[in-house]
Order: sequence, then C-alpha cells, then structure tokens
Amino acid sequence: MLREIREQPGVVGRSLIEGFREARKIAEELISSRLSMVYLTGSGTSYHACLAANYAMSTLTRISSTSLPASEFSSWVGDVGRTGTVVIAISQSGESVDVLAAVKSATNAGMRTIGVTNSEGSSLTKQTEFQLIAKAGEEKAVTATKSFTTTLGLAYALVLELARAVTPDVMNYDRLETDLTAAPNQMQRTIALCESNVKLLTLRLAEKQLYFILGTGSNYPSALEGALKLKESCNLFAEGFATREFLHGPMQLVDSRTPVFLLQGAQEAEQHAQLAKSFLKFGAPTVMIKPESEDLVAGGGIDTIKVAANIHDAFSPLVYVIPLQLYAFHTALEKGLNPDSPVKLTKVVK
Repeated sequence: MLREIREQPGVVGRSLIEGFREARKIAEELISSRLSMVYLTGSGTSYHACLAANYAMSTLTRISSTSLPASEFSSWVGDVGRTGTVVIAISQSGESVDVLAAVKSATNAGMRTIGVTNSEGSSLTKQTEFQLIAKAGEEKAVTATKSFTTTLGLAYALVLELARAVTPDVMNYDRLETDLTAAPNQMQRTIALCESNVKLLTLRLAEKQLYFILGTGSNYPSALEGALKLKESCNLFAEGFATREFLHGPMQLVDSRTPVFLLQGAQEAEQHAQLAKSFLKFGAPTVMIKPESEDLVAGGGIDTIKVAANIHDAFSPLVYVIPLQLYAFHTALEKGLNPDSPVKLTKVVK
C-alpha cells in the first residue's frame, strides 16, 4: 500500500498523457448525440471518484450530471429510453458485478456508455461503447490508492474534453488541461510535505477508534474516501461528512474519543478555524489538512497537515486524499494489521 501511494504522481502523469487523447476522441464521437445528461456510477472507492468527477462537471461545465452508486443505478434510473444520455462507469478492476449490471441497464435504456478502468481487457471494456484505461499497473493492495487517483484523473480529462466539445465558451479549458497535467507534480509535493508529519500523528492517535472526516465541495468525496480507507485497512469506525452537514446532528457525537479531520480548501480558513475551536472545546483531537500557502492559525491544540497549494480546486482531491491514505496505512501498522490484505475484503466484489 505504501509503495502504491508513493507511485501515484508517476502513474497519474502517465495515465493523463494518453488519457487526454482518448477522451478527446470520445468527446468528438459524442458531440453529434446532443448530449443532455451524464450519469456517473461506480462502487466504493470508484463511487467516490464519480462524486469528485461530478463536482468538476457541475462547476466547470453547463452539462447536467449526477452520480449514483452502481448497486442502485437500475433502481433509480430504470430502463426508460434516454437518448442524449451518457453513463460514465468507473471500476478499477473492470469486473465489479454491480458496475457491470449498471452498464447493462444503461445500454438497455439506449444510453451511451464509457468505461473507466485500470484493467485493459476487463469485462467493463468489453461491455461499454468507449473506454479510458488507466496506467497504474497492477495494484496489489486490496485498499485502493493509485487506482483511485488514476481513474479519477482520467475522469477529469473526460470532463474537460466533453465540456470543450459541448460548452466551449464556459471556461478556458486549455488552461484547465494545463492545470490538470501539472497535478502529478503537486501530488509529489504533497507526499514530501506531509508523510513524516502524518506518521507522527498516527503515533499520538493510535488508540482512537472513532473518526470523523469533514470536507466541502470538491473535497466532500475526499472525506468519504478517507473514511473508507480507515474502515478497510484499520478496522476503525470512520465517517465522512459534508462539513456543515456535520453540524446538523452528528456534532452531538464529538468528544475526546473522536478525532476530527477538517479538509480545508481555498477560501475556507476562517470558517474552519471556528469549527476547529468548537471541536477542541468538546475535547476532540482536531486535525486540519490545509494548503501549504495558508498561514492562518486556528489556535493551539490543532494539528496541521499541509498539502500542495498550486492546484485547481476542482482537481484538489488528487492531493487531499494523499495524507488520508498515508494516515490509514500508518495507523494500520500501529494496530498490528496488514493494510494490504483486510481479512474480510477482496479486490473484486462479485
């Protein structure tokens, strides 16, 4: 798992080189279809990639889109004919039964389908009309890390190319492509910034059993993914929430037993500083994950983990997820667990 976390900048970079070319071809093929709606679907980590890509679609384009867990897709969408609708199905293995069932349902309803996977020749590539293949290489750890960021990077490239083809006047997509292409450098910078601090933090919080991870906008999916990594690799109860949604009830559970991780994005410093003080007041160990360029100090008692700042907000999950992955890895070791092989999980869910 640790090796695969550290491989992410390189494999995301390699995936994007070919990914943009293939995404452009797909967008050119779809432009004649009068694209009206995009569904994104996946399971587990791949569903979190769908949510992050959906945020980019919603904020950078005028294309209507929504995300659905693959296991729920057919129930929510049904088989009513939907011309002009595209389904982007993400599955790291390309063999998830739920994702394949969603693709079949979409095909039966007349939707066009795009598979995003790390497994060339998988069932997903055979059952979708178009494909984007990540270049992550074999991922041996059951707890997905590099397959998450590579498939997410490809999904971002697809969002940009669809937007460039369908709504070219909304944004400077050439500039956004440059920003996304530079993301691997920011991922490498983040690993250098945070790895040693994360390891020290796990030593202090090793006995904690209940975690909350809070994120807003682009990093709400990052919060969900970070919580999933703690569940999978550490046998911990962890929940991800949209930051302010946490105040509507779950806040009642905060106390000295519950570390709270706040994912602070751009322009969120003051709001998060006030929230952090509230958590500290209830005795909760509070950790702020924030851009390295942000100097506002929330107050004493708050741990800070820094990530690279020079990345567009829409693509920032590529860096914010890294300290959460590292924290899950080192916490698993502290608990005497093997994060590569959770005893109740398999790489492919049948």
